[in-house]
Amino acid sequence: MLNTAKSVASLLLSYGLLLLANGMFGTLLGLRSKLEGFSTEITGLIMAAYFIGMLLGAMNAARVVASAGHIRSFAAFASIMSVAVLAHLLILNPISWIILRAICGFCMAGMVMIVESWLNERSTNENRGRVLSLYMMTSYLGGGLGQLILPLADPASFELFSVASIIFSIALVPILLTRSAAPKPTKPERMSLKALYSISPVGVIGTFTAGLSNSSINSMGPVFAKSIDMTIAEISFFMASILLGGMLLQFPVGRLSDRFDRRTVMIVVSILTTVASLAIVWASGEQNITFLYMTALIYGGVAYTIYPMSSAQANDLVDKERLVQVSGSLLFAYGLGASSGPIITSQFMAYFGPETLFLCIAGGTSFLTLFVMLRIIQRPAGTKKSRFLPLAGLGASSKQLYTSVQKTFVKKRPKKSE
Repeated sequence: MLNTAKSVASLLLSYGLLLLANGMFGTLLGLRSKLEGFSTEITGLIMAAYFIGMLLGAMNAARVVASAGHIRSFAAFASIMSVAVLAHLLILNPISWIILRAICGFCMAGMVMIVESWLNERSTNENRGRVLSLYMMTSYLGGGLGQLILPLADPASFELFSVASIIFSIALVPILLTRSAAPKPTKPERMSLKALYSISPVGVIGTFTAGLSNSSINSMGPVFAKSIDMTIAEISFFMASILLGGMLLQFPVGRLSDRFDRRTVMIVVSILTTVASLAIVWASGEQNITFLYMTALIYGGVAYTIYPMSSAQANDLVDKERLVQVSGSLLFAYGLGASSGPIITSQFMAYFGPETLFLCIAGGTSFLTLFVMLRIIQRPAGTKKSRFLPLAGLGASSKQLYTSVQKTFVKKRPKKSE
């Protein structure tokens, strides 16, 4: 394990710094939007623009990498991201912030894609699973620890924006200094959503629901916490509890879904997500901060397993030759849900109160529960199973590495020539 960590240390360090700065900045921007007097609806549009930018980046950033190369593309994306973060302070206008947020999402998608393809190039069949584990731990740790930077300065000042910009710039250094050769860029194919839905309705609906709920909590969670009069320190610990909780149950739930009918496990997880969402609403009303942190931790632990389980369910039902196309289509479905989540939940929060954020999420997971139950009745469990793989629920794609790992598990290793 130590040798594996050493082999990808520089790449994981860059990725961890990206998630650290991006996690902190996403929460900061939600808080600053409210401090600037933007309405909840406008704040939702600003936060949704990031996921729209990521969706566009996932579809088009590969062209930039193909023409300029991995290192120069990463440098360009990181530089633009760093400038865009500071530009929020220069132009305090909702329309400008929407545009800047979309630019940030596009650049982040490009940087994540570069890091992932590079990790894939550096990993082998023997250590690919360990690399994926390190990658996912870095993802959730970076996003969670980024929340803890918030109490260091006043969100109404410029310091935290400067800190985010500095960290994005520093994330350049490990990539620029790595000695490994850059991989050849590839352009993933995508199956149409209609075709994928006809194969795996549960996979598509589960992925869309996960995108909607994950983006809603990542974007509007700080607005919810601010609206119930939590302090900056409390908001940072609340968001950190959710994100760090995301890595706690990935592997236990994954192993259960590999052993039993994946849809049954998904029903249990969806019900637990609904219960945890309602418990957060109750705890916020009772002003019980300790119970709120506990329920947030549990929420993150169960909610962030819906996406990888939905992906595994879809891959259970397709031929191994089409795993790449399915992966791209699932990413697109997740992006559609992630782009819609902050817009929908912000409208409900504006008209019915901040607690409707978790009521909307509970409604989505309740619908998913009923939908999966219906599909179990309509289609009995099959015997074919692909391996569960943990996937990030932080708004960053793990498509490149995910696709490669899937191909590793489903393809038999060639025999050595005698």
